[in-house]
Amino acid sequence: MPAASENVSAILQFDSSVSHGQDDAWFSTSGALEIDLGCGSGRFLLARAAAFPSVKLLGIDRMQKRIRKIDRMVTRMGIANIRLLHAEATEALRQFVPASSTSVLYVFFPDPWPKRRHHRRRVFSGEPVDAIHRILVPEGALHIATDHRDYFEFIVELFRTDSRFCAVPAIELPEEQKTDFELDFLNQGLPVWRCSFLKTGPRIDM
Repeated sequence: MPAASENVSAILQFDSSVSHGQDDAWFSTSGALEIDLGCGSGRFLLARAAAFPSVKLLGIDRMQKRIRKIDRMVTRMGIANIRLLHAEATEALRQFVPASSTSVLYVFFPDPWPKRRHHRRRVFSGEPVDAIHRILVPEGALHIATDHRDYFEFIVELFRTDSRFCAVPAIELPEEQKTDFELDFLNQGLPVWRCSFLKTGPRIDM
């Protein structure tokens, strides 16, 4: 795909009938692949891309309106190292992202689905965690932030008991890379919980 600075859309086409894309074909440059899962307004994604132009960044969101808005900003700002995907999180990780391709996965403020009957919809549950493990390179990093304490505690326990991951100190982002959600919570004096993990176990084929 040509660089976004050439006024070409950064949006990738996802065909759910095709198993796994090829990240080398998505970008016109080489470099480590990082994914922002649930990229929202794109504040973090855009700031990260500007700060690290040699890193390939893929923003995934289930809301098409968000993806199109970010795409317009990418084109206007002439950013060449961002690609975008309109898809459900788990579907994208299982079917679109190649195995052992991703150096860092960011999941900031995922929907906590607090009602027990909705827990199966969470990004962090059995099958999605398998998909996360599949796409990460060895020692690839997963960085998580949430405003929901119960969900945070659930996530920490989930990964604590999974031998394929190990906990590491949580990432601390500079102000310009904080998401709109995080800024809103901090401005209200509300706590934000963070945790980070590294992939340690063998790759899962899916």
